[in-house]
Amino acid sequence: MSWSPDEATLDAFRHLALQNAIEYEGKAAPGSVIGRLMGSRADLRPHGQIISPLIAKAVADANAMAATDGLDALRSILENEAPHLLEKREKKERRIGLPELTNAEKGKVVLRFAPNPNGPLSFGHARGIVINGEYAKEWEGELILRFDDTDTVVKPPLPHAYQQIPEEAAWLLGYTPHRIVIASDQIPHYYHHAEQMLKDGFGYVCRCSGEEFKVFRVDKTECPCRPNDADLNMDLWSKMLDGTFKPGDAVVRVKTDMTLKNPALRDWPALRMQDTANHPHPRKSIGSKYRVWPLLDFQSAVEDQLQGVTHIIRGKDLMDSTRKQKLLYEHFGWTYPETMYWGRVKVHEWGGFSTSQMRRDIEAGLFTGWDDPRLPTLSALKRRGITADALRAFWIELGVTQKDISVPLSALFSHNTKQIDDDAPRLSFIRSPQKFKLTGNHPQSVEVDVHPNHPKMGQRLFELNQPNIWIEAEDAVKGDLRLKGFVDVSLTAETADVQSIERQDQRPIVHWLSEKQSTPATLIVARDGEIMEFVGQMEAHTYPEGTMVQLERIGYGRVLDSTTILFSHS
Repeated sequence: MSWSPDEATLDAFRHLALQNAIEYEGKAAPGSVIGRLMGSRADLRPHGQIISPLIAKAVADANAMAATDGLDALRSILENEAPHLLEKREKKERRIGLPELTNAEKGKVVLRFAPNPNGPLSFGHARGIVINGEYAKEWEGELILRFDDTDTVVKPPLPHAYQQIPEEAAWLLGYTPHRIVIASDQIPHYYHHAEQMLKDGFGYVCRCSGEEFKVFRVDKTECPCRPNDADLNMDLWSKMLDGTFKPGDAVVRVKTDMTLKNPALRDWPALRMQDTANHPHPRKSIGSKYRVWPLLDFQSAVEDQLQGVTHIIRGKDLMDSTRKQKLLYEHFGWTYPETMYWGRVKVHEWGGFSTSQMRRDIEAGLFTGWDDPRLPTLSALKRRGITADALRAFWIELGVTQKDISVPLSALFSHNTKQIDDDAPRLSFIRSPQKFKLTGNHPQSVEVDVHPNHPKMGQRLFELNQPNIWIEAEDAVKGDLRLKGFVDVSLTAETADVQSIERQDQRPIVHWLSEKQSTPATLIVARDGEIMEFVGQMEAHTYPEGTMVQLERIGYGRVLDSTTILFSHS
């Protein structure tokens, strides 16, 4: 039998239409009314096709009444039939920046950012630092920097990353993380909790091979190790610790339910053995000290509890990790932190760079180091002149949404331009320079603002008593040109004949350089995975290394030395 609204429901439609017409001065909108209705009446959501035309009619009637009888007539009806709808609805102020943090209390929020130190931080890592760091600052809480360094084989830690990552995090945050935790220092704590699992019966030592257990997981049946009693589990655990067992011989599993709908949650592994004799931990204090290591889901869950983490903000690809960890928390009787997720962000110009792959490529000599300007690492971006403020603004603007996003790198560059433009002096750099002798009547020198918007930054002096100038070969073929801020010229093979000091027509305006104020220079550009070097003539300057400049008609660059500029972005 098809559904149809009763009299009370039809009255609700009419009342909401009248309310909307009052709020929008006789211009009620069906979509607005339907949205409000469905938000308050979940029982009506399955009947949208029937309800939509009824709402449209109620809205049309309300607007017609407002037009003929005025808004007071609509108010009179609601006063008699639904006075609660006349109460002013509180309009939520639009929140700028990140969404509200659920169940947060000032001064008691604890968040964490947990990279694997198998390399320095990348552009992708910046999201975790910025989002968690901004919330920690907003709620006067703490941000923990935690090194998840419990994999010595697949993702072995890089020793210098333990120093570089905190430095990069502080640069990006604008403050130093409140605590630093290194997971490899916490192994005794993980052992303690593993033993509690085994003794209390919600964990067990499994001797099945990976392939054997996969069959049990798919078939939703228990493996023969699951019924082990506590004494047997502790005996097997001792054999894992003392080296009787070898890597692959045994793992510790968390008991869940082998019939759970999600296969990944069925008796998931918590600790396994690693060959630290042949693959010692690179931290000398750890080395080959431990044979049994926690897997990330177990290690992270225990560490979050130990450190009092209140909120976890991470990628939606880790939702299964949350589900696993919640099952573990239930066993221990702990309360799981509030959790938020974000979707993937893909940058058009960057492919699938991973820290592990970048490390292999650097070691193979494909890149010069972690700060190679072709790489999406924080050290490379910083070297190119991307500011911490720009990175923060970029990630805050994208916010925390589970929607996958694809953005161009220009979105980051736009934020960076806002940060650097006011302080960036202008310089001329002539690529593929072509020399011309300036002929005709012209001033013997010309002064141009160092910055067009800030005269107080001073003037750039171009002397022309030696009347040779440089123009880019690409511009020279145009013939008639306007030398920016100077004169109109007509080019011949070797001369630039001055035609007018004042601009006379719409000829192209080009940048130029006097020979006297120029020096041979190099512009380094990282583009499409390649490093290109443009050798040309640059305006002589004394700006120190690290100064951000704007090369006229080219873009922003970072001074490496007096004759070398690393291109940043347009």
